[in-house]
Amino acid sequence: MTPKEKDIAASARGLTKTYGRGDTEVHALRGVDLDLPKGKFTAIMGPSGSGKSTLMHCLAGLDQASGGTVTVGGTDLGSLDDDALTVFRREHVGFVFQSFNLLPMLTALQNIVLPLELGGARIDDAARDRARTLADTLGVADRLGHRPAELSGGQQQRVAIARALITEPDLLFADEPTGNLDSTTSAEVLDHLRRSARELGQTVVMVTHERDAARYADDVVTMQDGRIA
Repeated sequence: MTPKEKDIAASARGLTKTYGRGDTEVHALRGVDLDLPKGKFTAIMGPSGSGKSTLMHCLAGLDQASGGTVTVGGTDLGSLDDDALTVFRREHVGFVFQSFNLLPMLTALQNIVLPLELGGARIDDAARDRARTLADTLGVADRLGHRPAELSGGQQQRVAIARALITEPDLLFADEPTGNLDSTTSAEVLDHLRRSARELGQTVVMVTHERDAARYADDVVTMQDGRIA
């Protein structure tokens, strides 16, 4: 691995994705080359249909590209079968969605450590301490004993971010993370995503169509018609 490659969390080379055939064929990605630097907050933005969500799904291993390669943490995702890809995503990739996706019967702390539990890890004092540290960084340390229904939308999203960070993933993907939030709360969540990169060294990739949201990122990649514009 070259010094330059050590600074790259993920990369795409010649990435293509085609849906359908014949008259219904749609080229969602058209030969995308992209490097995502480690410890940076990158926004991928563009209008609906530009290919930004498809690019995220391929980078995250949620969808298989039609052509080209995706490398995350030095691993070629195309070399993994379905089972290995599932394990890889669980151990190396974190997700934050606009719908929060917290389990309503669990407390905030229980939601945060859930990925560790699903991965077979023992929830010991060290795991709880890491969860509390993340919650403190994200401003919800005083809400760990509360269930989602007792939290505001912004607090729920910050718990979701902590949950995504608990496994220390190579990549944290945020898919329109402020779509269900008001402008003030959106600014707070975006600031916390930026702090995750700057203070925790986390690589964050956010998909958004909002220019105001993209301004919080260190780098902005603009998609248009399946290509980087």
